[in-house]
Order: sequence, then structure tokens, then C-alpha cells
Amino acid sequence: MTTRDTVREDAQPTFSAPPTVLPLAATAILVVFVAAACSYFSLRGVQALYGSYGAPTTVLVIAGNVAAWLPVLPTVRACLAVQRRNSLVRQGRIVEARHTAALGREAALTSMGYSAAVFVLAGLVGFVVTNDGAIARTFLRGSFIIQAWNDVVKAFAVNVQVAIGAEVLVLVLGLVIAIMRMLPGRAGRPLRVIAILYTDTFRAIPGIIVLYLVGFGLSLAKVPVFKDLPPIWLAIFALTLTYGAYVAEVYRAGLESIHPSQWAAARSLGLSYTMTLRKVIVPQAVRRVIPPLLNDFIGLQKDTALIGVMGVIDAFTQSRLVASSVFNLSPVAVVAIIFVLVTIPQSRFVDRMVEKDQARLRAGSN
Repeated sequence: MTTRDTVREDAQPTFSAPPTVLPLAATAILVVFVAAACSYFSLRGVQALYGSYGAPTTVLVIAGNVAAWLPVLPTVRACLAVQRRNSLVRQGRIVEARHTAALGREAALTSMGYSAAVFVLAGLVGFVVTNDGAIARTFLRGSFIIQAWNDVVKAFAVNVQVAIGAEVLVLVLGLVIAIMRMLPGRAGRPLRVIAILYTDTFRAIPGIIVLYLVGFGLSLAKVPVFKDLPPIWLAIFALTLTYGAYVAEVYRAGLESIHPSQWAAARSLGLSYTMTLRKVIVPQAVRRVIPPLLNDFIGLQKDTALIGVMGVIDAFTQSRLVASSVFNLSPVAVVAIIFVLVTIPQSRFVDRMVEKDQARLRAGSN
């Protein structure tokens, strides 16, 4: 064996120098200054528009400017990492230099990420106060919002009643349609065809058309029972027809996700088809489809704003009445605010449920 092939015991591994942090840190500094400048000019517009409100506006502007400069803190850490990294490289401590450089790059990217958020918010504020606050005066006039708030909130109770009533009926109708579509054999074919026609039809027709046809058509046709129902019940019925088709497909996806061995095991134990569905398949399927069901219910809740087409005085209709009397759209913005306040917690709840379900699946796979 030659000397070249011999591995010396005292040989040390060699490491290349870590990438420099300086370009990224310099970019972060530039981005911070640009975002802070945009925030400053946007908040100046707010001060000019709402300066008559005195101290609250001043406090808001000062707080906004201070918040816009917060991304400078990770930028400082990135700059310190530049010096630390160079010093470690000169000392030959390459491993520590790599760690420091990684922390510096992460700090610079963090700074740019928060600065980008400041830039976006500054752009939104600038859009609102542009043209001497035309957008703010049209959609966010404080006096009109206060004037309409109580009446719109009271009318929103109608939207809540319609949403809850439709959700209860949709849960039942959707499950029935999903089971009909999965009936086996030639005996179940007619019901499968009816279920398919129902889901295809009502997923194709816009909800507002269903509301209009149900709200006025059933009364004009003098259909027994329906012709005497108040508009709010007709709205519940119309939304149930529309969303029952969507929820039926969600149920069907959950039912089909159950492994065939579950069916076989239940039938081998002597359970009938109905008992297998009720005791084994449906409970597992419902648990799996709760997040998408809640998403559909969020959509149903928003579509209750369409029931005004049937003559129901809901929050949107009430806001339009107030808006027409003041010649301003701020009362309509109240409806948007209420829906946002109600919907966002539900969306976060759905996200939380999805995360828990994924964690449970990961734990089971391990």
C-alpha cells in the first residue's frame, strides 16, 4: 500500500466557508426602510382625514409608525451575525460560523417577511384614504355605521334562524341522499338514479334562483302546505334543497372512505345492511367529514344574505334600506363586518379540527 493510500489518524475534516450574510442583511435594511416610509405616508393620510377626532387618531398614527419599525429588530440581529460570522471564519471556527450565518439569514428573512406585511397593510390603508378619503367616506362613515348598527344586528337574527334551521335539515337530507346513492344491487338502482339527479340538478342551479323559485313559485302555484308557510320557512326549505346536494356528496365521500373490510366484518357478524350502516359505517364516516361539513355550513351561513330576494327582511335587506335613506354604503359595510366577526371564529375552529385529525392520523400511523 502506498503512502498516498494511507489515511492518517490525525487528519481533520475540512469545511468550506459559510455563505456570507451581508447581501441578505443589506436587502433587509432596504426593505425595512421602504416599508416604514410607505407606512408613514399612509398614516399621514389617516391623520389628515381623521385628525378632527383628536387624541385617538394621534395615538393610532403613532402606534402604527412604531409598529412599522419593529422589523428593524431582526435586521439588527442579522447585522450582528455578519460581524460574528466573519470573526469566526478568521479564527478558523467554521462550524460555529455556519451556525451563526444560518441564524443571521433567518433573522434577515424574518425582517423582510414582517416588512412585506407592513407594506401590504400600508397599501390597504393608503387605498382607503386615497382621493381625500373617498373610499372611507363611502364605506366606513362612522356616524352612518353607528346609526345602522342596532337595526342591522336585530335583522341579523333572521339570518341566524334561517342558517340554523337549514343546517339541521341539511344534515338529515344530505345523509339520506348519500345513502340512497350507495344502495347496492338492481333493487337500489331507481333510488340511486334519483339521488344522482337531485345532486347534479341542485349543484348546477345557483342558490339565488332556487330561493326565487321557491319563494314565489310555490305560492303562485298554491302548493298545499307550502302556500301558507311564512317566507322565513320557505327560505329554510330553499337553502336546504341547495346545500343538501353539496352535503350529500360530502357524506358520500366519507362513506366511501371506510375500508370495505369494515363492511365485510360487520356483515360476517350477522348485522344487516341497515345495522351495518347505523352501527359501524356512518359513525366513522361522520367523524371524518366534520371539517368539510363545517365549511359547507359557513357557505350556507353567508348565502342567507340572499334571502332578501324572497321578501324576507334580513340584515342585508335592512342595511340596504338604511343605505338608501342616507345615500351611503356604510350601513351595508355593517353587514360585512358582522359576517366577518361570525365566520372567522368558525373558520379557525375548522382549521383546528383539521389539525387535530391530521395529528391523530399521524399518531396512528406511527
